[in-house]
Amino acid sequence: MAIFKVEGGTRLHGSVTPQGAKNEALQILCATLLTKERVVVHNVPQILDILQLIELLKRMGVKVEQLSSESYAFTAADIDLDYLRSEDYHNRCRRLRGSVMMIGPLLARFGVGYIPKPGGDKIGRRRLDTHFLGFQKLGATFNFDQAEEFYSVECKQLKGCYMLLDEASVTGTANIIMAAVFAEGTTTIYNAACEPYIQQLCRMLNRMGAKISGIASNLLTIEGVKELGGTEHTMLPDMIEVGSFIGMAAMTQSELTIKNVSYDNLGIIPAQFARMGIKLEQHGDDIYIPQQDHYSIESFIDGSIMNIADAPWPGLTPDLLSIFLVVATQAKGAVLIHQKMFESRLFFVDKLIDMGAQIILCDPHRATVIGHDHRVRLRATKMTSPDIRAGVALLIAAMSAEGTSTIQNIEQIDRGYCNIDTRLNALGAKITRLEE
Repeated sequence: MAIFKVEGGTRLHGSVTPQGAKNEALQILCATLLTKERVVVHNVPQILDILQLIELLKRMGVKVEQLSSESYAFTAADIDLDYLRSEDYHNRCRRLRGSVMMIGPLLARFGVGYIPKPGGDKIGRRRLDTHFLGFQKLGATFNFDQAEEFYSVECKQLKGCYMLLDEASVTGTANIIMAAVFAEGTTTIYNAACEPYIQQLCRMLNRMGAKISGIASNLLTIEGVKELGGTEHTMLPDMIEVGSFIGMAAMTQSELTIKNVSYDNLGIIPAQFARMGIKLEQHGDDIYIPQQDHYSIESFIDGSIMNIADAPWPGLTPDLLSIFLVVATQAKGAVLIHQKMFESRLFFVDKLIDMGAQIILCDPHRATVIGHDHRVRLRATKMTSPDIRAGVALLIAAMSAEGTSTIQNIEQIDRGYCNIDTRLNALGAKITRLEE
C-alpha cells in the first residue's frame, strides 16, 4: 500500500493544466460500445478508474489502440457476451462505479445488459433505481438477484416513451440516453441531468448519427435510429480538478495559473470560490489566482452565515464540497457546508478536527466551519483517504499544515487524480510517495 509523506508550509508557484474530465470519460468510453466502427477519444485522463474501465472493455472484446499518452481508439465490432457472466467480469465491475454505464449501450445494441453491484467511493447510499426504472419504461425486463447482488435487463426491441426521472441523476441520465438512441420511436426524458459532460455525450452521439435535441436543458428528445457510426471526440478538462487547484492555491497562500480550463463550462464554480473571498482572474481560457495572505467568507445580505450546498447543474457539483470545506478552515468567517446528496461524505472532517480545524459536524449532511484566518496553522497528523475527493481535501490540508503529515490509502486519490504528487512537486510542493 502506498502512502504520501507531505511536508506542509510550502507555497506553490507556476502553472498547471487540468487532466481530462474523469466523469465525462466514464460515459464516453461506455458509449463506444454502441457502434462497430472506430471511435477515437482524446484527452483521456490516465487515472486508475479510467484505466480499469479500458481494461474491462478490452476483456469484453473491444479492440483498443493507444495512439498517444492521452488518445485512444476503440472498435467494439466483436463483443463477447458470454464474458458478461464470468467471474472476472463480476470482480472487475465491482471495483468500478462507472461500469454501471455499460448497461445502457449493451441493452440498446445487444438486447441484454448484465452487471454486478458496482463499486466506487464509500460515501453513502448510491442507488441505481433511476437507471433501471428508465430501462423498464423503454420496455426492458429487469431482474435483481439480491443474493448475488447482480442486475440484469433484457429487451429485443426498446420502445420510445415519455419519462419523468425521479432524480436528475447524471449517470442515470447518461445510461438512459445511450439505451434510447436505438429505441423505436421517440423518447422524451424530463428532469434529465444537463451537466457539461452530459452535453458532451449527446453531441458525440449526434456526430455518430443519433438524433438528440434539447441538449443543455433538462428536457431531452431522442428519435431512435437503427445504427451509429464512428467519430472523434475530445474530453473537457476536469472541473473538479480545476476547483481542487483553486482551493489548493488559497490554502497554501500561493500564486497559481490553471491553464485551459474551458471557463464557460465551469458554471458557478468560480463565483462560489469568490464568495469564499478567494481572488481569481480569467485570462482567456486560463484562471490566475494571485497570492493571498487572507480571504474572507461573505455573509448573505441579511447578515446570516454563508451556506454552500450542492445542487443539480447548474448548481454546485457535490464533488467539490470537500474542497470548499477544507478551504474554509483557513478563511476569515464561518460557513455552513450542506452536502445534500451523500450522507457519509462529511465524515472525513474528524481528520481535520484532529489537525486543529474548528468544525462542528451538525449531522451527516451539514458541517459548520469557523475559519482560522491563517492565524493558526493546522497541525500535521497521520490520516487515511476515505474517498477520492476527501483524499484530495486532506492532501490540501496537509500541504498547508505545520510539520509532516502521512496520508494512507492514496490509491483512492489515484483513482481520480493523475500523478498528483509529481505535478504538485513541480509547482514547489514537497510530497513523497512511499510503499508502506
